[in-house]
Amino acid sequence: MKKKSDKSVKNVSIIGGADGPTSIFLAGRTTGKRPLKVRIKDWIYRQKRKRIARRIAPHPHSLKQVTAFMKKEYKAMEISRESRQYQEMRAGLREALIIENKPELLEGFREIKMTSPGKYTKEAVEEMFRQIEQRSKAAARIPEERFPMDFHVYEILIDDGKMEIDMDYHWDTLGISYSGSRKAMKQLKKIGRRIYLYYGVTKEDIEKESKRYSFLLTALASD
Repeated sequence: MKKKSDKSVKNVSIIGGADGPTSIFLAGRTTGKRPLKVRIKDWIYRQKRKRIARRIAPHPHSLKQVTAFMKKEYKAMEISRESRQYQEMRAGLREALIIENKPELLEGFREIKMTSPGKYTKEAVEEMFRQIEQRSKAAARIPEERFPMDFHVYEILIDDGKMEIDMDYHWDTLGISYSGSRKAMKQLKKIGRRIYLYYGVTKEDIEKESKRYSFLLTALASD
C-alpha cells in the first residue's frame, strides 16, 4: 500500500476498548531519563487532569441509553456478530474480563510470568507469548453459561475516518477507538468525548475512581 500525504496520515487512538490482555506486553515503559520537554508536557497534562477531575459530577446513563444516543446523533451502525472483527474483539474483551472478574475460572493460567524490560531476550519474549496463547485458549474453553456476555460493536463513519465503539451490557463496559486522517481524528475525538460525557459516572465511580471514571477523565483531558 502506498503512503498517503501528510494531510491523510492514518492515526489510531484508543480509550478503553476490547484490546485484550496482550496489550500490557506491547506498550512497556521505556528506560532512561526522559527529555525535559517531555517531563514538562507530562506535568502540564497532570495539572489538566486535576482541574478536570474537580469539575466531574455524577450524571450517569445506561449503555442502552448511550446506544440510542449514538444512533440518533451520529447514525451509529452495529456490525455483524458473524464478522471476524466482532469475534476477535469479543474474545479479547472476554479474556480481559475473566482475568479481572473471575480469574479462578482460568485455573493454572491465571498469572503470566513477567520479564522486566531490561531483561528481554528472544527466549523470554517467546515464553511470555506462549503463556499468553495458553491463557487465551483456556479462556475460550470456558462455557458461556459460566461467563456470559452481551457484547456489541458499533461504527460511526465520517469522511476519512471511522470510530468503533464496543460495549458489553452485562459487564457494563464501554471502549472507543478511532482512526483516520488528522482532520478526521480531531472530529472523532470530539465525538468520543461527547459519548463518554453522555455515559457519565455515578457518585460511587467518582469516590472510588473506577475505570469508568478514569476513562471519562482521560477522554476529557486528551488534546
